[in-house]
Amino acid sequence: MLLAIDVGNSTTSVGLFRARRELCFLAALHTDSRKTADQISVDLMNLFTLYGYSHTDVTGAILCSVVPPLNFMMEKALTRLLGHAPMVVGPGIRTGLNIRLPVQNQMGADIVADAVAALERFQPPIITIDMGTATTIGVITAGRTYEGGLLLPGVGVSLEALSHSAAQLPDISIQHPKSLIGRSTEDCMRSGIVYGTACTLDGLIDRIREEFNGQTVTVVATGGNAPVIVRYCRNPIVYDKYLLMDGLWTLYQKNRPPE
Repeated sequence: MLLAIDVGNSTTSVGLFRARRELCFLAALHTDSRKTADQISVDLMNLFTLYGYSHTDVTGAILCSVVPPLNFMMEKALTRLLGHAPMVVGPGIRTGLNIRLPVQNQMGADIVADAVAALERFQPPIITIDMGTATTIGVITAGRTYEGGLLLPGVGVSLEALSHSAAQLPDISIQHPKSLIGRSTEDCMRSGIVYGTACTLDGLIDRIREEFNGQTVTVVATGGNAPVIVRYCRNPIVYDKYLLMDGLWTLYQKNRPPE
């Protein structure tokens, strides 16, 4: 079995795969860079117990992280728990991507995993959208070439900034708005954030499409906020909850040590 872990700024996703990419469970933990290796080990063992699996059945692990302060403790915890170090998505790992960036190690590990998974399912050109703490947009062209992308504040970050910067605006959750035009402060905020984000994505997608001179461009979205936002976009967007996890599976298979 393969244990795949994606450490994001807000949430750490933990997935357990059987052979042939069968996902046994996908769980979420709060990301806390202050945790020790022991605390991380306990969290992971509790997840195995919760979902009815044993960590002793894990034969391989892959780690993807955008929180450098947590990397050492996460690797230490996995090594202690599983008896061997995890594979880490980073410089030196085989991706199958042609990355057209001046400084390739600036490309986030999660962006790499999203791109690899998208190329398994779709023909380029492809636009990937990962909606977490930040909204990350990637552009993939023919020849498995990652051209670059765009970075935006995530939906939660924008909403938090609005609430904290305006004294009379409350903290609210991200939900589907009741209508385009709100009739209470909370409804106005929710409509503005959800429809505003959807319109932003539509505008950026349209501009990226123009770069391809009429070619068919596939757009795929993932991340915790994507289910709420995608339905309000006018461009056709494929939502894939497991995109990043599938990318980690593929990366592990490309780089796994010989039996």
